[in-house]
Amino acid sequence: MCLGIPGRIVATTPGLDLGQVEVAGVVREINLALLDGPFVEGEYILIHSGFALERMSPERAADALAFFGGD
Repeated sequence: MCLGIPGRIVATTPGLDLGQVEVAGVVREINLALLDGPFVEGEYILIHSGFALERMSPERAADALAFFGGD
């Protein structure tokens, strides 16, 4: 079993597989290569070990963050 955390994309650079993603108020660099782009700022993704594993709806991300005691 793995633990995935929701994050919100705040910036991407065209041509690179990395994006700046906000997780619990901290912006981190996340590898987006496992997902098909393009990515939209404000979009939520599920993150595990620095990799985006899937896209998430804002509602699903909010439910997961509430479970973890976040936003």
